[in-house]
Formats: sequence, C-alpha cells, structure tokens
Amino acid sequence: MILSALFITSLVVSNLIFQKFFSWDFFGIYTFEISVGILPYPITFLITDLISEIYGKKKANQVVTAGIFASFFSLLIVFVADATPATIWSPIGNEVFTNVFGATAIAVFSSMLAYLLAQYIDIYIYHFWKRLTKGKHLWLRNNFSTFLSQFVDTAAILLLLCGFGEIKWELFWSLLLSGFLFKVLVAALDTPLLYLGVYLFNKRFELNGKEIAFIEANESTTL
Repeated sequence: MILSALFITSLVVSNLIFQKFFSWDFFGIYTFEISVGILPYPITFLITDLISEIYGKKKANQVVTAGIFASFFSLLIVFVADATPATIWSPIGNEVFTNVFGATAIAVFSSMLAYLLAQYIDIYIYHFWKRLTKGKHLWLRNNFSTFLSQFVDTAAILLLLCGFGEIKWELFWSLLLSGFLFKVLVAALDTPLLYLGVYLFNKRFELNGKEIAFIEANESTTL
C-alpha cells in the first residue's frame, strides 16, 4: 500500500507541476533544461521495478493501472475547479488558476498515453531480463528496462505536447536529450536504492526467492 501510494502521488503531482521549467548545470559537463514535472518520474519507475521484483509482474501492472485512473480522476477535479468562478476576494483569480492548471488536461492526456506505454514496456523488459538471467544481475534488468522505457516516455510525451501546441517544436530535440539523459542518470543512481529496497523487503517478510518464484509462476498460469 505504501509503495502504491508513493507511486500514485508521484504520478499525479508530476502532471500538475509540469509547466515550470528549470536548468541544472551538471558539474560543467552538461546543462539540463527540464520540467519540474520530470522530478517525480524516476521514482515511479523505481517503485514499479521494486514491486516487480518483490510481488511480480501482475501486481506491478495493477499499480500502473491504478495510477492511470488516479491521474484521470485528478484531471476531473482540476477541470471542475477551473470551471468554478472565483470570488472577488479570492487570493487566486480565474486567470492565474487557468494559467497554472489550464494545460493540465492536455498534459494528463499526453502524459498518460506516453506513460502507460512506457511503464508496460518497463515491466515487460524487466521480467524478460529476469527470466533470461534466471533471477541474477538485478542491476542489469533494472537499468536496461528503465533506459528504454524512459526514452519511449520522454519522446512520446514531447511529441504529443508539441503536437497540441503546448511546447514549441524547436525545443523538441533539446528537451528530449535533456529529459532522457536526466532520467538515465537518475535510473543509474537509484540502482543501490533498488538493492536496498529488495533487501529490506526480503528481511521484513522473510522471503528467500522461492515465494516470489511461486507467485510469478502462478501469475503466468492465470493470465
């Protein structure tokens, strides 16, 4: 429940804050120009990899699906809030609110299409490498699955946002490069966190790998 809550919160918040952009000079090597909405995204991929490792493919897909429903529900709430006229004394007026959240509908729609595709790719590739390596080399399946899925996610959402006119096309390649490199960097850095998470879960629930193998085998026969 805690992992699912963190996943859904990160996903919903990223769609609400995406309109603010910032630059980050990475030790003089490269200057990232990215949306603040990208900051929670790597957390979601770390969580789905952790759920995949501990609870199996089916549970990871269920959490992703729940996140999609939560995102569309948040979109409905924002839509109603934006359509509700502000009072004269309201600290935030209609225009400011619309400027901040007005593009949320397009952002959520674009984000969900891209994210749904990327997350399912991530989970599929993760388990592909897990089967291929017979459960060994956790770092390999974590990074290989995340690198490809993050590229798909970044490219797809930028294509949709540029297509809808929310972002200028001349910014596409620079934002694609910055977004993908940032996600790859974070994915590489979060590998120790994945190892730590798996260790803590195994210790807390006294798992030895056999239980997980049984869960995944049972899922494969029921899907």
